[in-house]
Amino acid sequence: MSVLADEPGSRRQHTPSRLLRLLSLLQTRREWSGAELAAKLGVTDRTVRRDIDRLRALDYPVASAPGTAGGYRLTSGRDLPPLQLDDDEVVAVALGLVTVASTSVTGIADNAMTALATLERGLPNRLRPRLAALGRSALAVPLREAPGVDPAVLAVLASCCRDREIVTFDYHARDGSRSARRVEPHHLITVRGHWYLLAYDLRRHGWRSFRADRLGCLTPVRHRFVPRALPAPDPATYLRRSFAAAEYAHNARLAVALPADDVRQRVFTTVPGEIEPAGPNACTVRLSAESVDLVAQYVVVIMALDTEVTLVDVSPEVARRLRAVRRKLPE
Repeated sequence: MSVLADEPGSRRQHTPSRLLRLLSLLQTRREWSGAELAAKLGVTDRTVRRDIDRLRALDYPVASAPGTAGGYRLTSGRDLPPLQLDDDEVVAVALGLVTVASTSVTGIADNAMTALATLERGLPNRLRPRLAALGRSALAVPLREAPGVDPAVLAVLASCCRDREIVTFDYHARDGSRSARRVEPHHLITVRGHWYLLAYDLRRHGWRSFRADRLGCLTPVRHRFVPRALPAPDPATYLRRSFAAAEYAHNARLAVALPADDVRQRVFTTVPGEIEPAGPNACTVRLSAESVDLVAQYVVVIMALDTEVTLVDVSPEVARRLRAVRRKLPE
């Protein structure tokens, strides 16, 4: 599929198919050598140079660097180049847009709906029934109202993760403190309505996660890096472990007479804390969060399990909330 972001009558509507293929290749990687492009396109190096010049004449910003380490790359410009997507990729993009459009995140949902309508207008006839069926039957139910995140911030972070480019930003922590950060961005992850950046902090010499809505003055520094090994099997696992190990304002610890795996299966959701084995038929559940409501609710969920549960330790505000719950129960 080719989506041309140009006005009617533009010269780009007559771009030969080989130039569209060249644009597609330039979009998939940060940089290509002339020899690599020639091999992919089945042409000579001279033809590649000529096609690059034709793209530049059509106002596409293709930068080049001389020498053996040089190559070609598509830089930022005034217009969106044609996007080359196969049928399955189009459906995947549409599904993602439907998901985002169904959320309540201010701004992003509206932009997703506009993008979905634009995508539908450019579809070939063979894909229209699939997209129509998707739009009628797919719906995402958001878990919670999340703070608005500037789509441009997410776009910059995603680009820097892809291109392995260092970024700097000001970070507003949950305690109100502010700090300047310089990081190697690794991955963007969305959890419970929030977007998080997983990155290696160069000034603190360690891996960190950052809420995207708390970033300010985001600036790519145009310096690339070699990716470090993540201290976890995957980004989601790292973030989950990071949340579990964190200490927040409100806490509770419970001893449960069930194996840890049984508790995980019966709670039906990820707890804000850790579930640790304490023997073959016992475990300890540690809950921690900034919200007293969240900790109190999960204490009630754990204590409602059909087994012996002991509240070992609890912060004062959570204890008061639990006593209020107990008073509401009939004798």
